[in-house]
Amino acid sequence: MKRNYNILLLTLLLAFASCSFTTKTFEDPDKDKLLLQLITHVLDQGHFDPKDINDEFSEGVFEHYLNQIDPFKRYFYQSDINEFAAYKTEIDNQIIAYDLSFFNLTYERLLQRIDESKEIYKEILAHTFDYSIDEDFNADYKKADYVKSKKEMKERWRKQLKYSAIANYHDLVLEQESVSKRKNKLNVDDLNNLSDVEREKIFNPKDDVGIVFKTEIELEQEARDASLRSLDELYSFIDDRDRSDWFSVYINAFVEEFDPHTFYFAPEDKDRFDVAMSGNYEGIGARLQKRMDNIIINEVISGGPAWRQNKLEVGDIILKVRQENEEEAVNVVGMRLADAIKFIKGPKGTNVILTLKKVDGTIEDLSIPRDIVELEETYAKSTTVIKDNKTFGVINLPRFYVDFQDYKKRNAASDIKKEIERLKAEGMEGLVLDLRNNGGGSLPVVVDMAGLFIKDGPVVQVKTVGEPKEVLRDRDRSIVWDGPLVILVNELSASASEILAAAMQDYKRAIVIGSKQTFGKGTVQNVLDLNRMVRNNTSGDMGALKFTTQKYYRINGGSVQLKGVVSDVIVPDRYSYINIGERDQDNPLPWDKIDAANFSIWNSYFDYETTIKKSKERMAKSEQLKLIDENAQWINKIREGNKYSLNYKIYKTKLDLNEEEAKRFEKLSDYQTNLTFTSLPYEVTLMEKDSVLKQKRERWHTSLSKDVYIEEALNVLNDLKMTYGKTKVATSNTIKD
Repeated sequence: MKRNYNILLLTLLLAFASCSFTTKTFEDPDKDKLLLQLITHVLDQGHFDPKDINDEFSEGVFEHYLNQIDPFKRYFYQSDINEFAAYKTEIDNQIIAYDLSFFNLTYERLLQRIDESKEIYKEILAHTFDYSIDEDFNADYKKADYVKSKKEMKERWRKQLKYSAIANYHDLVLEQESVSKRKNKLNVDDLNNLSDVEREKIFNPKDDVGIVFKTEIELEQEARDASLRSLDELYSFIDDRDRSDWFSVYINAFVEEFDPHTFYFAPEDKDRFDVAMSGNYEGIGARLQKRMDNIIINEVISGGPAWRQNKLEVGDIILKVRQENEEEAVNVVGMRLADAIKFIKGPKGTNVILTLKKVDGTIEDLSIPRDIVELEETYAKSTTVIKDNKTFGVINLPRFYVDFQDYKKRNAASDIKKEIERLKAEGMEGLVLDLRNNGGGSLPVVVDMAGLFIKDGPVVQVKTVGEPKEVLRDRDRSIVWDGPLVILVNELSASASEILAAAMQDYKRAIVIGSKQTFGKGTVQNVLDLNRMVRNNTSGDMGALKFTTQKYYRINGGSVQLKGVVSDVIVPDRYSYINIGERDQDNPLPWDKIDAANFSIWNSYFDYETTIKKSKERMAKSEQLKLIDENAQWINKIREGNKYSLNYKIYKTKLDLNEEEAKRFEKLSDYQTNLTFTSLPYEVTLMEKDSVLKQKRERWHTSLSKDVYIEEALNVLNDLKMTYGKTKVATSNTIKD
């Protein structure tokens, strides 16, 4: 991987040297034009699938850019869009000519409309909302038309603000009801233990008798005030954005037309990217993604504070952020991701309170302690379990990690090898390799890891821009584990995880259990420091560009792009109906195939076909999996709802119904197997001196004992073991080009 990147970088540097990229090249040494010129040339010469910058491309940039800067359609009028439309098929020509006319027009108009909107929202929130009126709010902004008049604009804002306020109003009502119930249950001892703050909330400070009930009018006013404060906070951030911030949005609307993983990092964003890549920072341990105006949890980092707390989930949407020593929360809906992160990150030992819209649609406040994000839990860990008098091993691998400065120092392949040897010493008769939620990592590590399970042969095929395909193979004829192997995956298993699962599946070396398909990311990106492309630069830091340079292919010739890896045994999970895969991104590269590599199917004594059939039959009868599937469908239904009543009685009734229906799925967490998991001897010794490690392993083992997927993986291993010697695939069964 590193060798290919160096070759690409050298090629680009040589190409750009001939282009004489200096600020003196331009009559107008404008940084924006220089940046556009650099990025255009990098993508044209270095992207895996460079696009024709034509009218169709121009239309894509046009739509994407406007959706980014006005996603709620509450700034621009239809007359603005009609004026902008003159550039709809001209952006390609402007990009080629480094002409910024379209950006300049939209930028100036956006600032004008934002200033106008300040007066609109302040005027609306100065008047009472009537929650007894029967009217609805539709949050499907994509299908909404742009307004044609100021009257329509005010009406759009009014409904959006009323929807925001009614949610605040409901929270206040629930809080008051909760205080009332608590007060009624308090005894003398409880009263003595109340803090001053709690006492103030519950009792009238004047006479300590009775609860301070606010009237509906007072609650309505407080709800509007909360919405006003949130918008004031949002607009303070908008006002802080300068031209370069908005130009970065325009640049990314351009580069993301190439594929969803190509992205421009402004200088400040690049610094944050470097910190994130180092993996050493103080925060909550979660990766975030901006989607439309929402900030979404994209990954909970193993070992981090949020992971240890075990309440934050992938797919949760962050609505507000509050510091532990402050009463007011900051609304982050519509805020830049970088700005939101500033509020979420903070010193070790402090807490941050996130208001979340959970995956199931419920709203929840979650206090998370900040800490150093521990990298140790990104490493492989293993355990043993006894089933039907047989010892099986389970290895969890969160990421295909590597020390890029010294490959031999530590990497996932060498660690997995050590764990397998330790498990074998405990009498392991079958192995589960858990790659669920594993987003990928190092390509060389995947190749070396695959070599632990096969004698030798190709593992993955790679195509790099401007080069013929390269077949990466295991050349070490030794095998560390030749027994039954099951690989667990889900929709969040991506990239390197998909390569390993696909290779083992193509060799018929392992049975893959999991989602209908994995994430489907069959591409690799490199980050290029744009400053390296400019000589005599007087325009300041140019930032960096992450762009797609390679594509992975299975050894059978098929790509994992979009299609991912289809499990041998498909089981539902809570993400089954949520759009989180590569196929759900904008402008993904297409699926394709190349010639297969030469490889021989695994010389196996296990009956894979019969075992897969038995597993499918078991899964079809599982009541737990049926309930998981029903829950997944319900979650998707809640998430896709776009129409909301602004009549409080109807609004509350719907929320109550959702909460009641959610109770039907509470027993999912009650599921329990009769399996007991045991740490390996070397870890037991470590635990005697490390109570934190002991706590982590106990929590992991508890989770495994409630995991229906692990239970089935062990059933499959047992079935494979039972079929040993009943079948053998001939070594001559070879797949060729």
